[in-house]
Amino acid sequence: MNERQDDLTGIQDVSQALGVSARTLRFYEDKGLIEPCRIGTTRVYTRRDVARMQLILRGKRLGFSLRDIEEFLVLYDADPQHVEQMRALAERCRQRIDDLQQQQAAIAQTLQELEKIEAQALERIAS
Repeated sequence: MNERQDDLTGIQDVSQALGVSARTLRFYEDKGLIEPCRIGTTRVYTRRDVARMQLILRGKRLGFSLRDIEEFLVLYDADPQHVEQMRALAERCRQRIDDLQQQQAAIAQTLQELEKIEAQALERIAS
């Protein structure tokens, strides 16, 4: 363990700092995305673990799959210059942007249809 002792944080403190449950942290540990140390049966998290969790949570918030997030983390660890990670990230961001723009167009169309139906229904009620 390369981390200094004062850089280690317990699961409750990490979950509170990140605004997630301890169960969420254990979930990502089970998926192999973070690897907290153990002191006896107690999980302790390094600054690296917390930083990885911040990246995971940001990726989920932006709609990336666990597979995408895992790929980003693997590339981050493997490429000190982060060139491949940035390339993969840019590609996935473009895909996500395209998907969201398609959803936005579909939502706009649905809203127009609903507003038209609503207006027709209100018109019928009034007459």
